[in-house]
Amino acid sequence: MAHFHNPLAADLDHVLTHVGPLWEDLRGARLFITGGTGFFGCWLLESLLWADAAHGLGVDVVVLTRSPEAFARKAPHLAGHGALRLHEGDIRDFPDPEGGFSHVIHAATAASAALNAEAPRVMFDTIVEGTRRTLDFAQRSGASRFLLTSSGAVYGAQPATLTHVGEDYRGAPDPTDPASAYGEGKRAAEHLTALAHHASGLGVTIARCFAFVGPYLPLDTHFAIGNFLRDALAGGPVQVGGDGTPYRSYQHAADLMVWLWSILLRGVPGRPYNVGSEAALSIGEVARRIAESLGLRWTVAREPDPGVLPARYVPSTARARDELGLDIMIPFDDAIARTVQWLRRPPTSRRGAPPHPVA
Repeated sequence: MAHFHNPLAADLDHVLTHVGPLWEDLRGARLFITGGTGFFGCWLLESLLWADAAHGLGVDVVVLTRSPEAFARKAPHLAGHGALRLHEGDIRDFPDPEGGFSHVIHAATAASAALNAEAPRVMFDTIVEGTRRTLDFAQRSGASRFLLTSSGAVYGAQPATLTHVGEDYRGAPDPTDPASAYGEGKRAAEHLTALAHHASGLGVTIARCFAFVGPYLPLDTHFAIGNFLRDALAGGPVQVGGDGTPYRSYQHAADLMVWLWSILLRGVPGRPYNVGSEAALSIGEVARRIAESLGLRWTVAREPDPGVLPARYVPSTARARDELGLDIMIPFDDAIARTVQWLRRPPTSRRGAPPHPVA
Protein backbone atom coordinates (compact mmCIF):
# COMPACT_ATOMS: atom_id res chain seq x y z
CA MET A 1 0.00 0.00 0.00
CA ALA A 2 1.06 3.62 -0.40
CA HIS A 3 3.00 4.76 2.66
CA PHE A 4 1.74 8.33 2.94
CA HIS A 5 5.17 9.47 4.19
CA ASN A 6 4.56 7.69 7.48
CA PRO A 7 7.91 6.87 9.16
CA LEU A 8 6.27 3.81 10.73
CA ALA A 9 5.11 2.46 7.37
CA ALA A 10 7.19 -0.74 7.45
CA ASP A 11 6.09 -1.54 10.99
CA LEU A 12 2.45 -0.78 10.24
CA ASP A 13 2.54 -2.94 7.11
CA HIS A 14 3.90 -5.71 9.34
CA VAL A 15 0.85 -5.40 11.60
CA LEU A 16 -1.49 -5.11 8.62
CA THR A 17 -0.16 -8.33 7.09
CA HIS A 18 0.02 -10.48 10.20
CA VAL A 19 -3.39 -9.56 11.63
CA GLY A 20 -4.57 -10.44 8.14
CA PRO A 21 -8.19 -11.57 7.73
CA LEU A 22 -9.04 -10.68 11.34
CA TRP A 23 -9.34 -7.04 10.27
CA GLU A 24 -12.65 -7.97 8.65
CA ASP A 25 -14.09 -8.39 12.16
CA LEU A 26 -13.73 -4.63 12.53
CA ARG A 27 -15.58 -3.68 9.36
CA GLY A 28 -18.01 -0.93 10.35
CA ALA A 29 -16.90 -1.22 13.97
CA ARG A 30 -17.15 1.54 16.54
CA LEU A 31 -14.36 1.37 19.11
CA PHE A 32 -13.86 3.07 22.46
CA ILE A 33 -10.23 3.13 23.61
CA THR A 34 -8.90 4.24 26.98
CA GLY A 35 -5.21 4.97 27.37
CA GLY A 36 -5.20 5.85 23.69
CA THR A 37 -2.54 8.53 24.03
CA GLY A 38 0.23 6.43 25.63
CA PHE A 39 2.74 3.95 24.18
CA PHE A 40 0.20 1.18 23.67
CA GLY A 41 -2.53 3.63 22.69
CA CYS A 42 -0.60 5.42 19.96
CA TRP A 43 0.31 2.07 18.41
CA LEU A 44 -3.27 0.85 18.60
CA LEU A 45 -4.45 3.98 16.80
CA GLU A 46 -1.64 3.97 14.24
CA SER A 47 -2.25 0.32 13.32
CA LEU A 48 -6.05 0.57 13.31
CA LEU A 49 -6.12 3.66 11.11
CA TRP A 50 -3.53 2.09 8.80
CA ALA A 51 -5.73 -0.99 8.41
CA ASP A 52 -8.78 1.21 7.91
CA ALA A 53 -7.03 2.97 5.05
CA ALA A 54 -5.86 -0.30 3.49
CA HIS A 55 -9.14 -2.19 3.73
CA GLY A 56 -11.76 0.56 3.80
CA LEU A 57 -13.12 -0.77 7.09
CA GLY A 58 -15.13 2.33 7.89
CA VAL A 59 -14.20 2.29 11.58
CA ASP A 60 -15.21 5.00 14.03
CA VAL A 61 -12.91 5.49 17.04
CA VAL A 62 -13.50 7.41 20.26
CA VAL A 63 -10.42 7.90 22.46
CA LEU A 64 -10.62 8.88 26.11
CA THR A 65 -8.02 11.45 27.16
CA ARG A 66 -7.59 13.84 30.05
CA SER A 67 -6.12 16.43 27.71
CA PRO A 68 -7.13 16.53 24.04
CA GLU A 69 -4.85 19.54 23.59
CA ALA A 70 -1.78 17.66 24.83
CA PHE A 71 -2.50 14.71 22.56
CA ALA A 72 -3.00 17.01 19.59
CA ARG A 73 0.48 18.42 20.23
CA LYS A 74 2.00 14.97 20.63
CA ALA A 75 0.38 13.27 17.64
CA PRO A 76 -1.51 15.76 15.46
CA HIS A 77 -1.77 13.25 12.60
CA LEU A 78 -3.77 10.97 14.90
CA ALA A 79 -5.73 13.60 16.84
CA GLY A 80 -6.91 15.24 13.62
CA HIS A 81 -7.84 12.04 11.79
CA GLY A 82 -11.34 12.02 10.35
CA ALA A 83 -12.22 8.60 11.82
CA LEU A 84 -11.16 9.54 15.34
CA ARG A 85 -12.76 11.67 18.03
CA LEU A 86 -11.19 12.64 21.36
CA HIS A 87 -13.42 12.34 24.43
CA GLU A 88 -12.23 14.33 27.42
CA GLY A 89 -12.44 12.76 30.87
CA ASP A 90 -10.72 10.89 33.69
CA ILE A 91 -10.68 7.10 33.51
CA ARG A 92 -12.35 6.85 36.94
CA ASP A 93 -15.43 8.97 36.22
CA PHE A 94 -15.59 9.95 32.54
CA PRO A 95 -18.95 10.92 31.04
CA ASP A 96 -20.39 8.35 28.64
CA PRO A 97 -19.70 9.14 25.00
CA GLU A 98 -22.82 9.06 22.90
CA GLY A 99 -24.00 6.06 20.92
CA GLY A 100 -23.27 2.37 20.95
CA PHE A 101 -19.90 0.66 20.59
CA SER A 102 -18.91 -2.75 19.28
CA HIS A 103 -15.44 -3.01 20.85
CA VAL A 104 -13.80 -1.52 23.94
CA ILE A 105 -10.06 -1.55 24.61
CA HIS A 106 -9.04 -0.61 28.14
CA ALA A 107 -5.36 0.32 27.95
CA ALA A 108 -5.32 3.14 30.50
CA THR A 109 -3.06 3.40 33.57
CA ALA A 110 0.63 3.86 32.88
CA ALA A 111 3.07 1.48 34.54
CA SER A 112 4.57 4.39 36.47
CA ALA A 113 7.19 3.37 39.03
CA ALA A 114 7.17 6.91 40.44
CA LEU A 115 3.41 6.92 41.03
CA ASN A 116 3.55 3.39 42.45
CA ALA A 117 6.22 4.49 44.95
CA GLU A 118 4.91 7.94 45.85
CA ALA A 119 1.13 7.38 45.80
CA PRO A 120 0.37 3.64 45.76
CA ARG A 121 -3.25 4.19 46.83
CA VAL A 122 -3.79 6.47 43.83
CA MET A 123 -2.20 3.87 41.56
CA PHE A 124 -4.40 1.07 42.92
CA ASP A 125 -7.61 3.12 42.88
CA THR A 126 -6.98 4.39 39.34
CA ILE A 127 -6.54 0.87 38.00
CA VAL A 128 -9.49 -0.65 39.84
CA GLU A 129 -11.99 2.19 39.56
CA GLY A 130 -10.98 2.85 35.97
CA THR A 131 -11.55 -0.77 35.03
CA ARG A 132 -14.88 -0.87 36.84
CA ARG A 133 -16.00 2.32 35.11
CA THR A 134 -14.91 1.10 31.67
CA LEU A 135 -16.57 -2.30 32.08
CA ASP A 136 -19.82 -0.69 33.19
CA PHE A 137 -19.74 1.58 30.16
CA ALA A 138 -18.91 -1.31 27.81
CA GLN A 139 -21.96 -3.23 28.99
CA ARG A 140 -24.25 -0.20 28.67
CA SER A 141 -22.91 0.58 25.19
CA GLY A 142 -23.69 -2.87 23.81
CA ALA A 143 -20.06 -3.85 23.17
CA SER A 144 -19.47 -7.48 22.24
CA ARG A 145 -15.68 -7.60 22.79
CA PHE A 146 -13.53 -6.04 25.52
CA LEU A 147 -9.73 -6.13 25.82
CA LEU A 148 -7.96 -5.44 29.13
CA THR A 149 -4.24 -4.76 28.89
CA SER A 150 -3.06 -6.28 32.15
CA SER A 151 0.51 -7.01 33.20
CA GLY A 152 2.96 -9.72 34.10
CA ALA A 153 3.07 -7.93 37.47
CA VAL A 154 0.01 -10.00 38.48
CA TYR A 155 2.39 -12.94 39.10
CA GLY A 156 4.40 -11.09 41.73
CA ALA A 157 8.13 -11.75 41.89
CA GLN A 158 9.03 -14.51 39.44
CA PRO A 159 11.07 -17.22 41.20
CA ALA A 160 14.68 -17.07 40.04
CA THR A 161 14.54 -20.81 39.33
CA LEU A 162 11.52 -20.42 37.02
CA THR A 163 12.88 -19.46 33.61
CA HIS A 164 9.51 -18.53 32.05
CA VAL A 165 6.27 -17.80 33.89
CA GLY A 166 3.05 -19.17 32.40
CA GLU A 167 -0.57 -18.24 32.88
CA ASP A 168 -1.14 -21.19 35.21
CA TYR A 169 1.46 -19.94 37.72
CA ARG A 170 -0.36 -19.13 40.97
CA GLY A 171 2.13 -16.70 42.48
CA ALA A 172 1.04 -13.19 43.38
CA PRO A 173 2.36 -9.86 44.65
CA ASP A 174 2.81 -9.42 48.41
CA PRO A 175 -0.45 -7.75 49.50
CA THR A 176 1.25 -6.26 52.59
CA ASP A 177 3.84 -4.38 50.52
CA PRO A 178 2.75 -0.91 49.31
CA ALA A 179 5.01 -1.42 46.28
CA SER A 180 2.56 -4.12 45.12
CA ALA A 181 -0.12 -1.51 44.30
CA TYR A 182 0.32 -1.84 40.54
CA GLY A 183 0.35 -5.64 40.46
CA GLU A 184 -2.52 -5.97 42.95
CA GLY A 185 -4.49 -3.37 41.00
CA LYS A 186 -4.08 -5.37 37.81
CA ARG A 187 -5.13 -8.56 39.61
CA ALA A 188 -8.30 -6.83 40.82
CA ALA A 189 -8.91 -5.46 37.32
CA GLU A 190 -8.71 -8.97 35.87
CA HIS A 191 -11.15 -10.19 38.50
CA LEU A 192 -13.59 -7.43 37.59
CA THR A 193 -13.45 -8.51 33.94
CA ALA A 194 -14.17 -12.10 35.00
CA LEU A 195 -17.19 -10.93 37.01
CA ALA A 196 -18.48 -8.90 34.05
CA HIS A 197 -18.10 -11.86 31.70
CA HIS A 198 -19.91 -14.15 34.13
CA ALA A 199 -22.72 -11.68 34.79
CA SER A 200 -23.42 -10.38 31.29
CA GLY A 201 -21.54 -12.53 28.80
CA LEU A 202 -19.34 -9.59 27.74
CA GLY A 203 -16.54 -11.05 25.61
CA VAL A 204 -13.67 -9.92 27.82
CA THR A 205 -10.13 -10.87 26.86
CA ILE A 206 -6.99 -10.29 28.92
CA ALA A 207 -3.48 -9.51 27.66
CA ARG A 208 -0.84 -9.90 30.39
CA CYS A 209 1.87 -7.67 28.99
CA PHE A 210 5.58 -7.86 29.85
CA ALA A 211 8.35 -5.64 28.35
CA PHE A 212 8.48 -3.88 24.99
CA VAL A 213 10.51 -1.61 22.76
CA GLY A 214 9.67 0.56 19.78
CA PRO A 215 8.69 4.07 18.71
CA TYR A 216 6.65 6.02 21.28
CA LEU A 217 8.39 4.25 24.20
CA PRO A 218 9.27 6.85 26.87
CA LEU A 219 13.02 7.33 27.31
CA ASP A 220 12.91 9.13 30.64
CA THR A 221 10.97 6.80 32.95
CA HIS A 222 11.84 3.56 34.77
CA PHE A 223 12.04 1.43 31.61
CA ALA A 224 15.66 0.28 31.46
CA ILE A 225 15.69 -0.18 27.71
CA GLY A 226 14.32 3.33 27.19
CA ASN A 227 17.06 4.75 29.40
CA PHE A 228 19.68 2.81 27.44
CA LEU A 229 18.34 4.19 24.16
CA ARG A 230 18.40 7.70 25.63
CA ASP A 231 22.05 7.24 26.63
CA ALA A 232 22.91 5.88 23.20
CA LEU A 233 21.26 8.75 21.34
CA ALA A 234 23.21 11.18 23.53
CA GLY A 235 26.47 9.56 22.39
CA GLY A 236 26.95 7.18 25.32
CA PRO A 237 28.14 5.60 27.40
CA VAL A 238 25.11 3.35 27.90
CA GLN A 239 24.87 3.07 31.67
CA VAL A 240 23.45 0.21 33.75
CA GLY A 241 22.43 1.51 37.15
CA GLY A 242 22.60 -1.87 38.94
CA ASP A 243 24.64 -5.03 38.45
CA GLY A 244 23.12 -5.91 35.06
CA THR A 245 22.07 -9.43 36.05
CA PRO A 246 18.22 -9.30 36.02
CA TYR A 247 16.65 -11.02 33.03
CA ARG A 248 14.07 -9.38 30.79
CA SER A 249 12.72 -10.04 27.32
CA TYR A 250 11.52 -7.47 24.81
CA GLN A 251 8.85 -7.57 22.14
CA HIS A 252 8.78 -4.95 19.39
CA ALA A 253 5.67 -2.78 19.29
CA ALA A 254 4.68 -4.01 15.82
CA ASP A 255 4.58 -7.62 17.05
CA LEU A 256 2.78 -6.39 20.17
CA MET A 257 0.02 -4.95 18.00
CA VAL A 258 -0.40 -8.20 16.09
CA TRP A 259 -0.87 -9.95 19.42
CA LEU A 260 -3.25 -7.39 20.97
CA TRP A 261 -5.56 -7.21 17.95
CA SER A 262 -5.55 -11.01 17.71
CA ILE A 263 -6.38 -11.41 21.41
CA LEU A 264 -9.19 -8.83 21.19
CA LEU A 265 -10.74 -10.46 18.15
CA ARG A 266 -10.00 -14.17 18.66
CA GLY A 267 -8.99 -14.66 22.29
CA VAL A 268 -11.17 -16.93 24.41
CA PRO A 269 -13.34 -14.73 26.65
CA GLY A 270 -12.23 -14.75 30.28
CA ARG A 271 -8.87 -16.34 29.40
CA PRO A 272 -5.59 -14.46 29.98
CA TYR A 273 -2.74 -14.56 27.48
CA ASN A 274 0.85 -13.63 28.24
CA VAL A 275 2.18 -11.07 25.76
CA GLY A 276 5.89 -10.61 25.18
CA SER A 277 9.04 -12.38 24.06
CA GLU A 278 10.51 -15.57 25.50
CA ALA A 279 14.08 -14.59 24.48
CA ALA A 280 15.59 -13.78 27.90
CA LEU A 281 18.46 -11.30 28.05
CA SER A 282 20.25 -9.92 31.08
CA ILE A 283 19.95 -6.16 31.51
CA GLY A 284 23.71 -5.97 31.03
CA GLU A 285 23.41 -7.85 27.73
CA VAL A 286 20.65 -5.48 26.59
CA ALA A 287 22.89 -2.48 27.34
CA ARG A 288 25.88 -4.09 25.62
CA ARG A 289 23.99 -4.94 22.45
CA ILE A 290 22.48 -1.47 22.17
CA ALA A 291 25.88 0.17 22.78
CA GLU A 292 27.83 -2.06 20.41
CA SER A 293 25.25 -1.67 17.64
CA LEU A 294 26.09 2.04 17.66
CA GLY A 295 29.82 1.75 18.38
CA LEU A 296 29.50 3.08 21.94
CA ARG A 297 30.82 2.15 25.38
CA TRP A 298 28.64 0.68 28.11
CA THR A 299 29.13 0.60 31.88
CA VAL A 300 27.73 -1.32 34.85
CA ALA A 301 27.44 0.44 38.21
CA ARG A 302 28.44 -2.48 40.43
CA GLU A 303 29.45 -6.12 40.53
CA PRO A 304 26.82 -8.82 41.18
CA ASP A 305 26.41 -10.06 44.73
CA PRO A 306 28.05 -13.49 44.98
CA GLY A 307 25.70 -16.44 45.28
CA VAL A 308 22.54 -14.46 44.45
CA LEU A 309 20.47 -15.77 41.55
CA PRO A 310 19.41 -13.10 39.02
CA ALA A 311 15.84 -11.83 39.13
CA ARG A 312 13.66 -12.72 36.14
CA TYR A 313 10.65 -11.17 34.38
CA VAL A 314 10.19 -13.40 31.35
CA PRO A 315 6.92 -14.94 30.13
CA SER A 316 6.02 -18.27 28.67
CA THR A 317 3.91 -17.51 25.62
CA ALA A 318 2.99 -21.09 24.76
CA ARG A 319 -0.73 -20.38 25.20
CA ALA A 320 -0.75 -17.52 22.68
CA ARG A 321 1.40 -19.54 20.32
CA ASP A 322 -0.62 -22.75 20.54
CA GLU A 323 -4.15 -21.29 20.69
CA LEU A 324 -3.84 -18.16 18.53
CA GLY A 325 -0.86 -18.95 16.30
CA LEU A 326 1.11 -15.96 17.58
CA ASP A 327 4.88 -15.71 17.56
CA ILE A 328 7.78 -13.25 17.67
CA MET A 329 8.63 -12.16 14.14
CA ILE A 330 10.94 -9.20 14.86
CA PRO A 331 14.09 -10.35 16.70
CA PHE A 332 15.71 -8.19 19.39
CA ASP A 333 18.53 -6.63 17.35
CA ASP A 334 16.14 -5.76 14.53
CA ALA A 335 13.73 -4.26 17.07
CA ILE A 336 16.50 -2.02 18.40
CA ALA A 337 17.58 -0.96 14.90
CA ARG A 338 14.00 -0.04 13.93
CA THR A 339 13.51 1.95 17.13
CA VAL A 340 16.80 3.83 16.81
CA GLN A 341 16.04 4.71 13.20
CA TRP A 342 12.74 6.30 14.28
CA LEU A 343 14.27 8.09 17.29
CA ARG A 344 16.99 9.63 15.14
CA ARG A 345 14.42 11.49 13.09
CA PRO A 346 13.62 15.08 14.10
CA PRO A 347 10.55 15.02 16.40
CA THR A 348 8.32 16.72 13.83
CA SER A 349 9.19 14.12 11.17
CA ARG A 350 8.23 11.17 13.40
CA ARG A 351 4.60 11.97 12.67
CA GLY A 352 3.01 10.36 9.68
CA ALA A 353 0.57 12.07 7.37
CA PRO A 354 -2.92 10.63 7.94
CA PRO A 355 -4.08 8.30 5.17
CA HIS A 356 -7.59 9.77 5.44
CA PRO A 357 -8.53 13.43 5.18
CA VAL A 358 -8.49 15.15 8.56
CA ALA A 359 -11.71 16.42 10.06
